[in-house]
Amino acid sequence: MRWACIDIGSNTTRLLVAEPEDGALREVLSQRTFTRLRGHEGAIPDDKVRLVADTVASQVRLARECGAHDIRAVATAAIRGAANRDELCDAIHRASGVRVAVLSGDDEARLAFAGATRMLRRAPEGTVAVVDVGGGSSELVCGTVEGGVEWSASFRVGSGYLADHYLRSDPPSAAELESVRSHVAGVFEGLEPPRSGAAYAVGGSATSLRRLIGAVLDHETLGRGIRVLSDAPCDEVARRFEIHPERVRVLPAGMLLLDAASTLLGAPLQIAGGGLREGVILERMGDFES
Repeated sequence: MRWACIDIGSNTTRLLVAEPEDGALREVLSQRTFTRLRGHEGAIPDDKVRLVADTVASQVRLARECGAHDIRAVATAAIRGAANRDELCDAIHRASGVRVAVLSGDDEARLAFAGATRMLRRAPEGTVAVVDVGGGSSELVCGTVEGGVEWSASFRVGSGYLADHYLRSDPPSAAELESVRSHVAGVFEGLEPPRSGAAYAVGGSATSLRRLIGAVLDHETLGRGIRVLSDAPCDEVARRFEIHPERVRVLPAGMLLLDAASTLLGAPLQIAGGGLREGVILERMGDFES
C-alpha cells in the first residue's frame, strides 16, 4: 500500500508518496512548489489561498495517480498563526477533497523526530537530537529512537522569517548577516538541551545544503557556505548549484540557525534522510496497524 503526505509550509508545499520497506519508507514520488505563505501579517491574501488550494489539489491528483490510497495534508507555522486559517483549510478541502491538519509546534517536533530517526539506516543508541529549520518556525528535539521525544523546544523563527526581516541585499551584506546571528543567539539563549550522541538536521534549508557544502553541517562547513552565498548574487548561486533561487535567498538565514543549533548541541549535524512528511506517514501507518 502506498501513502502520501502533503506538507504546507511557510516556504513550500511539498508532496511525498512512499511505501513501506524494511520498517521504514521507500520514496515513490516527491514534489515541491514554492508557495511562500510567510510574510503576511494577520490574514493570508486571497491570491495565496487560491494558489495553495490549487497546488494541494494538483498534488492530491499526482498522489492518487501514483497509487496512494491514504493522503494526509498537514500545515505548519504560516497557517497555524494566520487569522484566516479556517478559510484556507476550507478552500483546500473544497479544491482537493482532503482535510488539513494544522500542527502545533509540539506536533512538528514529534513528527520530525520520528521521520528523521526511523529513516536512518543504522539507528544510534542513546540520546539523539533533531533540528528542524523551516520557513516560519524551528524545532529542537531530543530523545531516543526507542522511546521517542524526551525534550523539545519550538520557536516562531525560521529561515524565511529571518530573511524577510534582515536580508535586504543581494548578496547579503556582513551587517545583515550579523543581525541574523544576533537574533538567533537571542532565541537560543538560556536553552539547555540534553547532551546527545548524534544530531541530525531536517527541513528545506538542510536538504538544500547537500549540493552546496555536503552532508555534514558544522561551524566550518556552514561558514564556508555562508561565504559562497555572500560572494555572488542569488541567481548566480542558484544556477551554479542547481538550487531554486527562492531557496538560495533564505539559505543564509537557515544556515545561521543550523550553525547556532549545532553549537548549542555541541555536535555537528548530519542531514537526515527523513523529516516531517516521513513522520506523518509512519505515524499514520502505525495507526492502521494498531
